[in-house]
Amino acid sequence: MIRPLADRVLIEPKEAETKTASGIYIPDTAKEKPQQGKVIAVGPGKKDEPMEVKVGEEVLYGKYAGTEVTFEDKKYLIVKQSDILAIL
Repeated sequence: MIRPLADRVLIEPKEAETKTASGIYIPDTAKEKPQQGKVIAVGPGKKDEPMEVKVGEEVLYGKYAGTEVTFEDKKYLIVKQSDILAIL
Protein backbone atom coordinates (compact mmCIF):
# COMPACT_ATOMS: atom_id res chain seq x y z
CA MET A 1 0.00 0.00 0.00
CA ILE A 2 1.06 3.57 -0.60
CA ARG A 3 1.98 5.54 2.54
CA PRO A 4 2.16 9.33 2.00
CA LEU A 5 4.95 11.35 3.61
CA ALA A 6 4.79 14.63 5.54
CA ASP A 7 1.59 16.61 4.83
CA ARG A 8 0.48 14.58 1.81
CA VAL A 9 -2.83 12.75 1.40
CA LEU A 10 -3.70 9.78 -0.84
CA ILE A 11 -7.15 10.20 -2.44
CA GLU A 12 -9.23 7.84 -4.56
CA PRO A 13 -11.07 10.19 -6.97
CA LYS A 14 -14.77 9.69 -7.67
CA GLU A 15 -15.68 8.56 -11.17
CA ALA A 16 -16.57 11.35 -13.59
CA GLU A 17 -20.26 11.75 -14.40
CA THR A 18 -21.28 9.78 -17.49
CA LYS A 19 -24.82 11.12 -17.78
CA THR A 20 -26.40 14.53 -17.19
CA ALA A 21 -29.42 15.11 -14.97
CA SER A 22 -31.62 15.24 -18.08
CA GLY A 23 -30.36 11.83 -19.27
CA ILE A 24 -27.86 12.84 -21.95
CA TYR A 25 -24.70 10.72 -22.04
CA ILE A 26 -21.42 12.63 -21.88
CA PRO A 27 -18.64 11.47 -24.25
CA ASP A 28 -15.17 10.77 -22.80
CA THR A 29 -13.71 13.84 -24.50
CA ALA A 30 -16.18 16.18 -22.76
CA LYS A 31 -15.95 14.75 -19.22
CA GLU A 32 -14.54 17.01 -16.56
CA LYS A 33 -11.85 15.88 -14.16
CA PRO A 34 -13.46 14.95 -10.81
CA GLN A 35 -12.76 17.20 -7.85
CA GLN A 36 -14.10 14.93 -5.11
CA GLY A 37 -12.70 11.79 -3.61
CA LYS A 38 -12.26 9.55 -0.59
CA VAL A 39 -9.17 9.78 1.63
CA ILE A 40 -7.34 6.43 1.56
CA ALA A 41 -4.17 7.29 3.53
CA VAL A 42 -2.76 10.30 5.38
CA GLY A 43 0.86 11.24 6.11
CA PRO A 44 2.07 12.04 9.63
CA GLY A 45 2.00 15.81 9.05
CA LYS A 46 4.65 18.44 9.66
CA LYS A 47 5.98 19.55 13.02
CA ASP A 48 4.22 22.92 12.84
CA GLU A 49 1.16 21.74 10.84
CA PRO A 50 -0.94 18.82 12.18
CA MET A 51 -3.11 16.81 9.78
CA GLU A 52 -6.78 17.81 9.76
CA VAL A 53 -8.13 15.14 7.38
CA LYS A 54 -8.68 11.52 8.39
CA VAL A 55 -8.88 8.26 6.48
CA GLY A 56 -12.37 7.60 5.09
CA GLU A 57 -13.47 11.23 4.78
CA GLU A 58 -14.87 12.63 1.53
CA VAL A 59 -12.95 15.71 0.40
CA LEU A 60 -13.11 18.40 -2.26
CA TYR A 61 -9.76 19.35 -3.83
CA GLY A 62 -8.48 21.78 -6.45
CA LYS A 63 -9.01 20.95 -10.12
CA TYR A 64 -5.30 20.82 -11.01
CA ALA A 65 -4.00 19.72 -7.60
CA GLY A 66 -1.76 16.78 -6.91
CA THR A 67 -0.08 14.00 -8.83
CA GLU A 68 -1.94 11.10 -10.42
CA VAL A 69 -0.59 7.65 -9.52
CA THR A 70 -1.67 4.18 -10.68
CA PHE A 71 -1.17 1.36 -8.16
CA GLU A 72 -2.51 -2.17 -8.64
CA ASP A 73 -4.71 -1.03 -11.57
CA LYS A 74 -6.40 1.72 -9.51
CA LYS A 75 -5.95 5.44 -10.03
CA TYR A 76 -5.09 7.58 -7.02
CA LEU A 77 -4.18 11.20 -6.44
CA ILE A 78 -1.50 12.40 -4.02
CA VAL A 79 -2.10 15.98 -2.85
CA LYS A 80 -0.75 18.25 -0.14
CA GLN A 81 -3.14 18.95 2.70
CA SER A 82 -3.18 22.62 1.65
CA ASP A 83 -4.64 21.60 -1.77
CA ILE A 84 -7.75 20.18 -0.07
CA LEU A 85 -10.48 22.80 -0.15
CA ALA A 86 -13.14 21.20 2.08
CA ILE A 87 -14.21 18.07 3.93
CA LEU A 88 -17.66 16.95 2.81
